[in-house]
Amino acid sequence: MKVRIARVLLEQIMSEAAAEPNEVCGLLLGEPGRIDAIRPAANVAPDAARHFELDPAALIAAHRAARAGGARIVGHYHSHPGGVPVPSVTDAACAVADGSLWLIVGGGAARLWVSAGEHENARFVEASLVIM
Repeated sequence: MKVRIARVLLEQIMSEAAAEPNEVCGLLLGEPGRIDAIRPAANVAPDAARHFELDPAALIAAHRAARAGGARIVGHYHSHPGGVPVPSVTDAACAVADGSLWLIVGGGAARLWVSAGEHENARFVEASLVIM
């Protein structure tokens, strides 16, 4: 699977991650095969240095906007400060096999993953991130 993203959006995510010692997170908005916008969200995880949890208010607002004709949520992004952009054991435990995109940044790089599998048995398949 190939997914397009504008360089400016990817740079925004990378800058946000570089400026924050804790994990950053946000939503990816667009259509299948395309990330058109991002919506940064607060990380409300109790241990934000090692985990992320999207602010529920930001997630609800994005779903409401999509239902009203706005951009669709196609996934989310988060960072691994001091780590690599590969899904962690915690990521795998929290994932749902729904085909959503997981853009992970770490170590100055970004990689894109798709949650796949059957129901609660999620696994990640790497996708090609095409920077426009």
